[in-house]
Amino acid sequence: MPLKPSAQRVQDLLAARGLALTVVEMPDSTRTSAEAAAACGCTVAQIGKSMVFRAADSGRPVLAVASGVNRVDEKKLAAALGEPLGRADPDFVRASTGYAIGGVAPIGHTVAPKVYLDADLMALERIWCAAGTPNAVFELTPADLLAITGGTVLDLRKD
Repeated sequence: MPLKPSAQRVQDLLAARGLALTVVEMPDSTRTSAEAAAACGCTVAQIGKSMVFRAADSGRPVLAVASGVNRVDEKKLAAALGEPLGRADPDFVRASTGYAIGGVAPIGHTVAPKVYLDADLMALERIWCAAGTPNAVFELTPADLLAITGGTVLDLRKD
């Protein structure tokens, strides 16, 4: 069965980068970290949840890919970025990423974001990320995530 267009776009981007990673569309929702972990058969910590913010001064998109068990410390993120953060509404998320909330992949964004990767994800063997729709995911290594996003590894966990 063919992938939905947004999921196929992620699959094509992965293939174009020479990665033998496979986008899978699950029968159930993977919109939340808990749903994704249940569908993928992994721990919630292994879910790389994509959170989009709007830089308050420049208006540029900022992507934080955090472990599913962590809350993102927006103060740490803003300090690394060098400007305050604002919440991104669904319209901003869709316009800047090309994806709906709950399916934001870490790659293939309409507007290239500044990317930060949760240091806690880097300690894991395998992780799962959204692949363009609320029920599409792909499995990869933390090294793969770093390579495909060009992100900056940062302690994002809110204590």
